[in-house]
Amino acid sequence: MDTKFLESLIAVAELGSITAAARQQNLTPGAVAQRVASLESEIGATLLDRSGRGMSLTAIGSQVILRARAIVQDARSLRTLITEQSISGTIRIGAISTAIAGFLPEVLQSVSKSFPGVDVYIVPGVSNALYRQVIDRELDAAIFVVPDFKLPKTCNAVVFREEPLIVLASNALKASGAHELLRKYPLIRYDRTSWGGRLADAYLKRSRIDPIERYEIDSLEAIAVLVDRGLGVSLLPDWARPWPEGLHVRKWQLPRSELRRRIGLFWNQASPWGAVIDLMAHTLKRD
Repeated sequence: MDTKFLESLIAVAELGSITAAARQQNLTPGAVAQRVASLESEIGATLLDRSGRGMSLTAIGSQVILRARAIVQDARSLRTLITEQSISGTIRIGAISTAIAGFLPEVLQSVSKSFPGVDVYIVPGVSNALYRQVIDRELDAAIFVVPDFKLPKTCNAVVFREEPLIVLASNALKASGAHELLRKYPLIRYDRTSWGGRLADAYLKRSRIDPIERYEIDSLEAIAVLVDRGLGVSLLPDWARPWPEGLHVRKWQLPRSELRRRIGLFWNQASPWGAVIDLMAHTLKRD
């Protein structure tokens, strides 16, 4: 069984269509469809439901995909087992949106210089999803918001940045302090389903602030733009640059700012990419 065929099946399952999977893998849709058909023939079962507008896994396909991910990961790992000098292959790194522009360029530069045979595939996502993907070995490592619960003993995490909560408001707004802004003007919430958004919500509750809610968004960059347009204020972490250009906003410090959004690198201890991940951790802590 060719693991490349399994990779195509995984791509179709994750992206929901053969066309999207072909685009990701730089193949033609016909080539991807043929790979999946070959797998189905070899296994002796239908893996994808083709009756709807998009592709979805059959019951058997759902069972196969779980094992397929582990097989593909193991196959990738074999390329890194000889020596550090000959490490090659593709490492899959997840990252939250603010990390992609803020931290990854320096990390990728370090990896490219020290391990020229390693390709890096970047998977954007929210922290809770990235966490689960590392646990399930779909990702080799992830830059994410460190959760407030204990991490598995089988994994490692290094915290390299702590971001205090601030109130972001348009320069045109006047107030005596951050709490007045939160009480007086509509709130653009940092999505409470995200781990960082839960910190902001906890602060509002501790401070007994019942805001006038307007929007709830997961993207910090989008929130900053909405604040700049005068659509409300927001309580969010003071994330690393770059920020959107041309903003006319002010950062207001909180009177009680003990809560921090912690950004860290998370990976499985059993990862065969140890040398590469160690370099990433060193680069992130240095910055």
